[in-house]
Amino acid sequence: MAREPRLLGHSADSPRGTRPVILVVDDDAGLRESFRLILEDEYELLDAADGPRALEIVRHTPVDLVLLDIRLPDMDGIEVLERVKAIDEQIEVILVTAVKTVRTAVGAMKLGAFDYLTKPFEEDELLAVIRRALERRSLEREVVFLRSELERRHDTEAIVGADAEMQRLARLIAQTARTTSSVLVTGESGTGKELIARAIHRQSPRHDKPFVAVNPAAIAETLVESELFGHEKGAFTGAMQRKLGRFELAHGGTLFLDEIAMLKPELQVKLLRVLQEREIERVGGTRTVKIDVRIVVATNADLKQAVAQGTFREDLYYRLAVVPIHVPPLRDRRDDIPLLVEHFVRRYSRQFLKTIDGVAPDALAAMVEYSWPGNVRELQNIIERLVGLVDGAVIGLGDLPLDLLLPDHRAKAVETEALPLKTASDEFERQIVLRVLERVRWNQSEAARILGLHRNSLKIKLERWKIKAPRDVS
Repeated sequence: MAREPRLLGHSADSPRGTRPVILVVDDDAGLRESFRLILEDEYELLDAADGPRALEIVRHTPVDLVLLDIRLPDMDGIEVLERVKAIDEQIEVILVTAVKTVRTAVGAMKLGAFDYLTKPFEEDELLAVIRRALERRSLEREVVFLRSELERRHDTEAIVGADAEMQRLARLIAQTARTTSSVLVTGESGTGKELIARAIHRQSPRHDKPFVAVNPAAIAETLVESELFGHEKGAFTGAMQRKLGRFELAHGGTLFLDEIAMLKPELQVKLLRVLQEREIERVGGTRTVKIDVRIVVATNADLKQAVAQGTFREDLYYRLAVVPIHVPPLRDRRDDIPLLVEHFVRRYSRQFLKTIDGVAPDALAAMVEYSWPGNVRELQNIIERLVGLVDGAVIGLGDLPLDLLLPDHRAKAVETEALPLKTASDEFERQIVLRVLERVRWNQSEAARILGLHRNSLKIKLERWKIKAPRDVS
């Protein structure tokens, strides 16, 4: 059985996975020891005395950079370089040679070496070239990550809310952020589950590493596995080059998986393995890749019920729900609605270069009364539309969509009683007319103008509905 790679520069203060990993390949034990003394304070070090052992390590252990001697027993450095790049082209390789020749340098560069050093070399020279190589590797990963992020629009705004439940939630987020435990965020659609995940990431020690969000339910079934775990060149038709999956892009940071209940059974098995072993295998790949990722998942479904029904693995549920967080619907925290309205009005006023002073009291009251089945997302979308379309400096009651003006209990009555369409339409019209009349203090001429009716047509409707002005209206 092959021995485990020896970790030369590991310390208790710097756990493995938090520092770049360098593999030193040289048959000279004294030189390997020299590298250890120079590099152990900044890097994790692995070592190999020959090419076959080096390739075995690269296949089974995450390596960022290889310091590779040209002259090796059994297999020369150029061949090892070529095979390393075939295994993982993103690994940077610095060749170490006793004789500097143009031919060797050109050949190495063509095969993908970052640079080469000539023995003997200065310590500062070694450290400088290693830093440049690792910076390039970091930048390449960042470019891949940013390209994937550009495919999505993210709302990175802070969580807004003064409700007692939201304050409790904020404290729980702060406590959870300090751990590395998996988190299950539950709540109705539109409550801001991704914002919770982002808040956890921003407050965690991983805040300067990637936050990668993915919704498997929004990806074609045939591509979900590739999106999550990546694929090798030629893994399937159309796989023209290696692609890193979201797990690798999130290395060192946080991966947010939305609508986790929709994950197919075979991928639930793979996700369970990731949580247990902290490693993934690309589609079409033959080696495992170690990863260091904090996983946050979200769902609007009842996962316990899904477990009972056999559509979601029980062992995976308990692995994910180490820290459960529930986000309340907007109708259960109505005191936050004015704060959210003010927040979104300010935000979209800046975005659309408009001056909107706020929302009229009666319009705000209608918003607070509304049940918001689409939660915060629905509120945000409506405010964006209103700010973009209103001509005045204040959003008034007449600017609101009609469904916001229909009282919630009336809407439910129409829905549950299954009224004929004509009757339901008449009831809806009646409620709108009443709202406008209340707004204009029962001035029928003004109400008719707002409603786009002739005054006599409005009077006929009021008589048919047997509606009279209240006695206290002057």
